[in-house]
Amino acid sequence: MAQNIYDVQTFFDGYAQLSRSVDGLDGAPEWSAIVSMLPDMQGFRVADLGCGYGWFCRNARERGASQVSGIDLSEKMLNKAREMTDDPAISYQRGDLETLKLAENSYDLVYSSLALHYIENLPALFNTIYQSLVPGGYLVFSAEHPIYTAPKHPGWLVDTDGQKSWPVNSYQAEGPRVTNWIAEGIVKQHRMLGSYLNMLIKQGFVITHLNEWGPTAQQIADIPALDEEKERPMIFLLSAQKPL
Repeated sequence: MAQNIYDVQTFFDGYAQLSRSVDGLDGAPEWSAIVSMLPDMQGFRVADLGCGYGWFCRNARERGASQVSGIDLSEKMLNKAREMTDDPAISYQRGDLETLKLAENSYDLVYSSLALHYIENLPALFNTIYQSLVPGGYLVFSAEHPIYTAPKHPGWLVDTDGQKSWPVNSYQAEGPRVTNWIAEGIVKQHRMLGSYLNMLIKQGFVITHLNEWGPTAQQIADIPALDEEKERPMIFLLSAQKPL
């Protein structure tokens, strides 16, 4: 079973303070880039893996999706999503992405935001996603970038001029990384970028776009705290398609 840190009250309360929790998709600086990668969802059946508060589920309906399933391991997240949703075409269910089973040929789009770097058995999940998509169906997801997850002791290095650098070590040593983020002992899975791509290719996906995301100059002007994010990619965004 995946680590369920989001059901720990102190972590859940800390997560609730983040801008992406308070402001939803507009509070996620990468959202505008993700939008450019999404297909026209008119009439789509959509699954959101690691749906959290259900922000994307509701957005998908606004974009024309006919039915949306939000799946998350955290009961606290699901309860929050249900509180914020008044739409019978959106359903929420508890599911562990490590062992998830989805009906075959049942979705036009599978989406996931910042969840897949927690998954140990990612090849099995990609297989489940592939089988669940109709021919021509889409997978769009974001995950922490391997440059960000690689260091055994992550943290900025600052030289005498105040220039920040991100240490990249142990990059090829794939496996778990234990970090402190909101709470101590958060376990993530480090993989090389090539490993993500090759898993998808092996499964049969056609990769259509890869964005090693960084903030725009306008975003930095609007939110100066984003300035350091231009020094290294913290996340990557990827879209892929199941062949017709």
